[in-house]
Amino acid sequence: MKNIVCTLIAAVMLSACQQSLEDRCAQEVENYNKKNCPAKIADNTTIDSLVFERSTHTMHYYYTLSGNADNPEIVAQIDPAKVLLEQIRNSTAIKAYKDAGYNFAYTYHSESQTGRILFERTFTEKDYK
Repeated sequence: MKNIVCTLIAAVMLSACQQSLEDRCAQEVENYNKKNCPAKIADNTTIDSLVFERSTHTMHYYYTLSGNADNPEIVAQIDPAKVLLEQIRNSTAIKAYKDAGYNFAYTYHSESQTGRILFERTFTEKDYK
């Protein structure tokens, strides 16, 4: 019985080691969405979802801005591209994906005007390295 349990544990561990970075990313994104989305992350910002686009190796974050932040002029003043790029560069949580050259996309929607995109940008390895 002990040998069977040890064999099963070894098999599970070996299969876990065989998981590709793409598969790991897809699984992490799925888990993140189940646990966290949607969620208010700041006074006027809600993360709606995180999507892994396997064909382009892109982690795509979708947000909704509300209240005072739901204003294109305010968004432009903040310079979200600069802020987000700095976050990508400094993040250790996504290090494996940065090392593999993954892309990171951000889309911020307006809460008051359905379908309106206030900011959208994709960062590639060329941007954050």
